[in-house]
Amino acid sequence: MSNIKTVICPGSYDPITLGHIDVINRASKLFDKVIVVVMINDKKHYSFSTEERVDLIKQSVAHLNNVEVDYFDGLLAEYAKMHNAYAIVKGLRAMSDFEYEFQMALTNRKLNPDIETLFLTTKSEYMYLSSSMVKQIASMGGDISEFVPSIIHKRIIERLR
Repeated sequence: MSNIKTVICPGSYDPITLGHIDVINRASKLFDKVIVVVMINDKKHYSFSTEERVDLIKQSVAHLNNVEVDYFDGLLAEYAKMHNAYAIVKGLRAMSDFEYEFQMALTNRKLNPDIETLFLTTKSEYMYLSSSMVKQIASMGGDISEFVPSIIHKRIIERLR
């Protein structure tokens, strides 16, 4: 295994929010390389295509030199193995997040015993923030400028209104 500590920040990112950016930014300060991976789930209906989500993320993290953006249609534990990842980094907002993420961490550890899952608690101003909330507010004409990166704000509004 390489000396470079690579971590993965997985998610659907439909769309990426400032809460996501906060976690990615903090992970980029802690680790050598961060791969933000858009996970594809055929059972979910997305507002943005995989390619659009990847592009929105790339624009939003362009200022972070050690962050790459990718997508994957498969098991996260396999992706981690393929990229020699040290850990999976997940943001936590509330206890409900923890229960789900804890279950996923245990499952991923079973599938790939070499992978760790690390949790970063969100900043208090993002505790309530989710992609679903952003989509709902935008679709009803509300102001989402404090919830998404300014560089992609217009694209999100155009799609969701």
